[in-house]
Amino acid sequence: MTSLRPLTSQDHPEIVEVYRDAVLSQAPRLYSPEQVRAWAQLAAGRASLPRELERGTGLVSTGSGGEGIEAFALLEPADRLSLLYCRGRSSRQGRGRALLRALEALARDAGTPKLRTEASFLSRPLFEREGWQVDRFETLPLAGVIFHRFRMSKWLQG
Repeated sequence: MTSLRPLTSQDHPEIVEVYRDAVLSQAPRLYSPEQVRAWAQLAAGRASLPRELERGTGLVSTGSGGEGIEAFALLEPADRLSLLYCRGRSSRQGRGRALLRALEALARDAGTPKLRTEASFLSRPLFEREGWQVDRFETLPLAGVIFHRFRMSKWLQG
């Protein structure tokens, strides 16, 4: 069973580690070495990350006994799933799904009618299994390297 708890400001350094590990351990299956390198550098050098984590509503999935963060997700702003990352050693264990469902429930309870996100090739299958739809495909430069991603959304209410 996956153990979830609210993300706190004390978690910020470990969140950066999880973000970087997720990219380095999983992205090579679907992304070029240049893309992986650029994405991993963004994880460590994303100056806005502490502010996003403070403003948003986040959850973490912890290891056995509640120790260590294995995955995390963040709503920021309230209608956007802005981050969802899982360490490679803990991927494909239901952590991402549990985080996604829990944040969807929080958003639904807060009266948010629809959630949106930008999904990578890695996360798109999870979102689709959970009822999200691709709104459009987009291309953008990140750290000087071209990336492709999917704008996705899911209606929560009415």
